[in-house]
Amino acid sequence: GCQSEGAERKKHVPLILRYKSTYARVLDANRRFLQAAGRYHELSQFGQTASTADGGPNGGKGGDGDGDGDDGGEDKPVVVDANELLEFLGRAATCAILAPSSSQCQRILGLVFKDERLSQLDALTHFETHSAILSKMYMNQVIRHDKDLTTFENSLADHQRAIMSDGLTIIQRAIIEHNMVAVSHLYQTIYFDELGVLLDVSNERAETVAAKMIVDGSLKGGSIDQVEGMLVFDKMGSGGGGKGSGAEGLVAWDESITSFCVQLNRVTDAIRA
Repeated sequence: GCQSEGAERKKHVPLILRYKSTYARVLDANRRFLQAAGRYHELSQFGQTASTADGGPNGGKGGDGDGDGDDGGEDKPVVVDANELLEFLGRAATCAILAPSSSQCQRILGLVFKDERLSQLDALTHFETHSAILSKMYMNQVIRHDKDLTTFENSLADHQRAIMSDGLTIIQRAIIEHNMVAVSHLYQTIYFDELGVLLDVSNERAETVAAKMIVDGSLKGGSIDQVEGMLVFDKMGSGGGGKGSGAEGLVAWDESITSFCVQLNRVTDAIRA
């Protein structure tokens, strides 16, 4: 009974995969990039998930019997082609980069950043700079409009290049919002004329974007001093905040060290290659 049930599930795997990938593309086409990124990332793990899902119930009922080993062998056809999974990971990276700045977006960026296959995207023409840009985003580094960003922009589909109601393209808005958050980690106060130069936008645009991000909560601790014409960042914990702020600081420090070590390993691997 278990074996026929497992075989039946495997028969439906291509259909399930097609349904899930279609749903992710619909979210992507509707510019719901955060949700699409999550779906694409889930799909990029599909082979492992399918194998585990098949093995779980059989293992529970069959105990240590021989059937377990046979079922394990039968799980192999379920695993999706590695290139297809890598394509899904690349799309997850694209949508995560395009998604509006938020804590949920940071979580998806982290999932993709920590995927050991991320560096393999560099070998694919349409994803060749994705790992570099996503890594900078995850580590809250300021992203300049350089060759990598231009290559990324050129790789986008038509619906991902759309100009929004504020006159910015999707990627322009995403980069400005990201850089705004990155600046909040570097400065306590910054004049809007300096911020405009840093973000490569006008002073008015910098102030408008900052105001929107403060209101929607994506620029935590930010406030605008209109008299002085500056953006002020309230560094939590700098004034002897509570235990929570200290714990958050330690977590952020730990994540920074982890990110540095990952980058160092990649550089070392590249030199050895």
